[in-house]
Amino acid sequence: RRCGVGERVGIATVLPVGKKMEGRPESEYLMGNVLNGKLVAEQIRKEIAVEVADLKRTYGKVPGLAVVIVGNRKDSQTYVRMKRKACAEVGMASISEDLPETITEEELIRKVRQLNANPAVHGILVQLPLPRHIDEEKVVSEISIQKDVDGFHPINTGTLSMKGRDPLFTPCTPLGCIELLKRCKVPIAGKQAVVIGRSNIVGMPAAMLLVKEDATVTICHSKTKFMERIVKDADIVIAGAGSPRLVKKHWVKPGAAVIDVGTNAVEDATKKTGYRLVGDVDFEGVKEVAGVLTPVPGGVGPMTIAMLLKNTLESGRRSMALSTTAKRSTEFSLLGAVGCALVFTMCTAKAWQRWKDRA
Repeated sequence: RRCGVGERVGIATVLPVGKKMEGRPESEYLMGNVLNGKLVAEQIRKEIAVEVADLKRTYGKVPGLAVVIVGNRKDSQTYVRMKRKACAEVGMASISEDLPETITEEELIRKVRQLNANPAVHGILVQLPLPRHIDEEKVVSEISIQKDVDGFHPINTGTLSMKGRDPLFTPCTPLGCIELLKRCKVPIAGKQAVVIGRSNIVGMPAAMLLVKEDATVTICHSKTKFMERIVKDADIVIAGAGSPRLVKKHWVKPGAAVIDVGTNAVEDATKKTGYRLVGDVDFEGVKEVAGVLTPVPGGVGPMTIAMLLKNTLESGRRSMALSTTAKRSTEFSLLGAVGCALVFTMCTAKAWQRWKDRA
């Protein structure tokens, strides 16, 4: 039979074309219900550029990001170029370390330690994947926790899971997901959230961040039964499973906020490359019911680099403030020492004079 406007059909809701879905947030970053991650990232970069200029005026220095790439993978080189360009746009220093694929694990670790000791470097990023003969975990663990702007150091990831504790750095992609929700004025506290995927890079840290924002969180993964039912109850969905168009229209609660982290190449004969990128969400279908939805590309991707810059900014600010405090402490110590020496000299001179007078 025919359905009226707003009447439930199966598990979807029919809305008249152009009508605003109830509960959808108002934001300058929303085009209908599509959240433009590029616009959000551009605004964050502008804010970072202002703060970098302020640091330069205050300390005469700018934050520095060292990007280490091993080998000649074209995709890795593309990502690294984007990061270096982003640094230049906000006024940060970019330190490039292009290393041959034949480099040994010991040599790479030695290079990381050199960057750890370099005071001009406030963030270190080792572009993954590394060649097979190198242990990625071992190399990443060598990065100083003070410069781990990717947020992958075991201490940072462990601290993220602790109540009442905050890591020095949070992984950039999950942090970008939360920032998108906040900038779009999507309520998080008290909401039901589902994270699809449990990777150390996206799924697990995203779940921990949602918990810190007082959401009630469920993690779904490859062994989850009745995933569709679980997702259907969610007010917020973060999809990072790496499965093309996994989340369908009928999985999503009308009005839910859906953040698509997936980046999957699917065949497309109409493209010169022979493929196109799609997310973990069936975009066209879910767009009909979601309150907020990020596209792929142009959603979470730009936010990842923006959060990398933000982490580097925080590292630089922290380092410069500590350096200034230590310098002042040293100056005060020297002044104190000089003062004590003067007092001692004066007292000694007076005592000598009294002894001479008595003599």
